[in-house]
Amino acid sequence: MLRAVRIAATLLPLLAGIARAEEPKVLNLDELDPQEVKDLLGVWIIKDQRGRKQCRVVLKREPTIGGMQIDVDPKCPKVFPVMGDITAWRLMEGWEIRLADGERKTRIRFFTPDNRYVAEPETDGIFTIDQGPRR
Repeated sequence: MLRAVRIAATLLPLLAGIARAEEPKVLNLDELDPQEVKDLLGVWIIKDQRGRKQCRVVLKREPTIGGMQIDVDPKCPKVFPVMGDITAWRLMEGWEIRLADGERKTRIRFFTPDNRYVAEPETDGIFTIDQGPRR
């Protein structure tokens, strides 16, 4: 029994280090192609799987607690309640978009397994985020 405890005590920090090593890093927009950053910022539409429920957000470049500013349409929390908690967004390695609450906790991450962003976890029915109309 004591041997098992020692082994676990040795392995847990190693496993925790591996898990942290796999966590993608936040991208610095100043280090990215300016045109790609320009294309990323602006209006996005959060949708359920069928596209019937929608919520408009605006990704901004200005810093705030937990990432960068995001404007969430006031109607969004009625459609997707979690959106009432969203106060920031972050761009991660692999162009993953994360939405965070006021405590800096990631509530929704959007990643691209193919050519479309997919929500993980699928919270309150949120399935994807698509770029809105561009000027």
